[in-house]
Amino acid sequence: MDAFAPTPPDWTQSAVHAYEFHCPTCRASSLEAQQVWVNRRAPVLMENRQRRWQEFYQCSCQTVWWAWSSDRPPTQLKPLEPPDRPRPDFDPSDFNPFDF
Repeated sequence: MDAFAPTPPDWTQSAVHAYEFHCPTCRASSLEAQQVWVNRRAPVLMENRQRRWQEFYQCSCQTVWWAWSSDRPPTQLKPLEPPDRPRPDFDPSDFNPFDF
């Protein structure tokens, strides 16, 4: 199973929207999913110009659900940073797209 396959697997057809980022039936975490597919071909542009994607999960209870990537809770693996805060290692005045 390729989570980033360009076409959706058949099991995603019965997905229900989970308004909280867990299985709406048994409340299992997305980390416990048996299968995952991310719809990277159709991003939605948010107000702050960030993109979000639909993430589809098949739970061990056989419920298929989806949620927006922007609704994913923070993780210890990557701290949540405000989108308007510039990266500390990037100075836009030093950027020249024609430098090779």
